[in-house]
Amino acid sequence: MHARMLAAGPETELAAVWARRPEAAAEVAAPYGVPAAGSFEELLDTCEAVDFAVPPAVQAELAPRAAKAGKALLLEKPLGPDLAAARAVADAVAEHGVVSQLVLTKRYHPATRTFLARAAGFEVTGARSCYLHGAFLGGEMATAWRLEHGALLDLGPHLLDLLDAAVGPIATVRATGDPRRWVELTCEHENGVVSQASLSGSVRLPRARNRIELIGPGGELVYNAEDLDHEECWPVLRREFAAAVRSGRPTELDARRGLRIQQLLEQAAAR
Repeated sequence: MHARMLAAGPETELAAVWARRPEAAAEVAAPYGVPAAGSFEELLDTCEAVDFAVPPAVQAELAPRAAKAGKALLLEKPLGPDLAAARAVADAVAEHGVVSQLVLTKRYHPATRTFLARAAGFEVTGARSCYLHGAFLGGEMATAWRLEHGALLDLGPHLLDLLDAAVGPIATVRATGDPRRWVELTCEHENGVVSQASLSGSVRLPRARNRIELIGPGGELVYNAEDLDHEECWPVLRREFAAAVRSGRPTELDARRGLRIQQLLEQAAAR
């Protein structure tokens, strides 16, 4: 998905691909006629920005090196496997003054932005949300790091980011359950509102469920991501990242936002 997005342009040009396995890099690079870099350093020599489509632990290792080389960073969520690793990424971005941006895909969809704009004027008494699917049961999404860490690290960033933005800053978050099967989050927001989030990547459903319901005196405001065409997210993400790199001004979805989300994930895991 990342290579296809960057190669589509016109704001970006895919320069090269690197992976720990040379054959994997070659497989991704071939359809776009770009070279497979022989090393990470060789990749850095070819580009202005680096897009990470790797497990969190690998991103946390490589992103500071790219930042030190002065490259802008397009970062997956979560920033790292734990808070210390995520902080190292955010600190490197700040130290070297490079642009960063998070691939929180849903944030780039017009429907999500409409929901957040409406939420800003909606009085919330309570909120509930879910992100449920069976991708961890098999297929390309059942990768080693997802199976190890479960839904909290993989799906949690999406819901925590949106609840934090739609309801208000989250003050505390508690988790119960098993992230590899089903985990329930209870968030207390700074404005006194309580929200809940159900997460699982290990349930068989006819289709994924991804909803947020804000409920208050005036009724309810519902965000249903199940009906979104996610292909609409990629051109917006690409355009805004390219603009940020060229202007030197990151969007609000930068490494600092990634660190904020990681702090909430760490708090949930600790509880």
